[in-house]
Amino acid sequence: MNETNHFVLTNQFLVAMPALTDPYFSRAVIYVCEHDEKGVIGIMINQPLRVNLSELLLQMGMTIDDEQLQNTSVLCGGPIHPERGFVLHTPNGKWNSSLDMSSKLTITTSKDILRAIATKEGPEQFVFALGYANWSHGQIEQEIRNNFWLTCPANSHILFNVPCDQRWHTTLYLSGIDADKLSCYSGHA
Repeated sequence: MNETNHFVLTNQFLVAMPALTDPYFSRAVIYVCEHDEKGVIGIMINQPLRVNLSELLLQMGMTIDDEQLQNTSVLCGGPIHPERGFVLHTPNGKWNSSLDMSSKLTITTSKDILRAIATKEGPEQFVFALGYANWSHGQIEQEIRNNFWLTCPANSHILFNVPCDQRWHTTLYLSGIDADKLSCYSGHA
């Protein structure tokens, strides 16, 4: 059995630990979309950009009339291809480019879902991110062994109902960890 088979991270959260000092991923919560022999692809779900959904859609020639949707944050999904958009959403509707991640979560990358969201015909719950994070084969497994990341099952409540600035603490709390008691130092038994 190879080392990748020991870690099945698809449809999991990666939660940054205090030992991870990279400012880009400090206190990050990442939804893992794919984990295979090539590596890991994930979307950061708790780092809002300084643009909201209505501003982004306006740049694409679309408008939103719903005030709540106008104020929806666009997230920084990661440093790779920040021009590409990803919608993590509840699985309803048929879109040109979607992949069911679980019975509760789908990821879509086609613009048709954004048009549907703008006209209130989109999914009931969603988050929109630009860019993604990527690790090569074996890299994330080594980072986990180095105590840079905690893994836990993805949680749609955290994804859709918890404010971005509370997702790190809430994910740790639901995993049985008090974030205020975490240390940068760790050991191995």
